[in-house]
Amino acid sequence: MTYDRLVCANCASPVSEGRCRVCRAHRERMRQEGPFGGLSPAVLAALAAFLLLALALLVAQAL
Repeated sequence: MTYDRLVCANCASPVSEGRCRVCRAHRERMRQEGPFGGLSPAVLAALAAFLLLALALLVAQAL
């Protein structure tokens, strides 16, 4: 999830606005996590499974 859709529990404003210290801290943490930091574990597992399947198909074609 991106921080532009989150609502702060402390000040009830969008986290992307950074109105309070909690918003600013969370926004900074999400920036440091990188592009895959906001993905759920289920999405990451599905992505890993897809990559393994693609790799298996490539190996099978090479044989």
